[in-house]
Amino acid sequence: MEKDSQMKKGICYLIGAGDFGDGTPSPRPEDLVIAGDGGFRHCQERGIRVDLTVGDFDSLGYRPDHPHVLQLPAEKDDTDMRAALNLGWERGYRDFRLYGGTGGRISHTMANIQLLTELAARGGRGVLVGEDSWYRVLRNDRWEFDGSETGYLSVFSLSDRAEGVREQGLKYEVQDVTLTNEYPVGVSNEFTGRTGVVSVREGTLLLIREGR
Repeated sequence: MEKDSQMKKGICYLIGAGDFGDGTPSPRPEDLVIAGDGGFRHCQERGIRVDLTVGDFDSLGYRPDHPHVLQLPAEKDDTDMRAALNLGWERGYRDFRLYGGTGGRISHTMANIQLLTELAARGGRGVLVGEDSWYRVLRNDRWEFDGSETGYLSVFSLSDRAEGVREQGLKYEVQDVTLTNEYPVGVSNEFTGRTGVVSVREGTLLLIREGR
């Protein structure tokens, strides 16, 4: 892993070919935007700056006319989104936003949730943005939220056990509980307009926000 001095302070936006989800990124100069295959079309349609595009371009149907293109073979182990994430990581980014990574085939959504899990294990953070939803993964970490969050929040253990789980500022609050990956007791909590935190002392959590 790179030294702190080499780590970027900006956000790496990964744009995939799936349903775009809520909002449109407005990348700053210090941010990096990587379009994965058909995500290049999303960026063109929404006027999003593209710094690099990567993929086998089966979804897009053509090689993009862009100065920075990394073409991958059609038969490969990594998805286009994982290849894009690795490129952002190599360039020093540790904070990621994934768009176009949900909808359509649920296998692709699950693959991107696994990418969030891998990212958390590396020590990074990411959000997978869907339509009226987002996904986060915490590994021995905490997520603080403000009063602007609305809808439902479900918290699931991705590891066999997630110990020392705390949920505060939600309708149902818990302190220092253990969740397992065999019992979905954390489904459908609710935001209340208050600030709060979700944290896990030991283990990996999947957080899913749904609804408006």
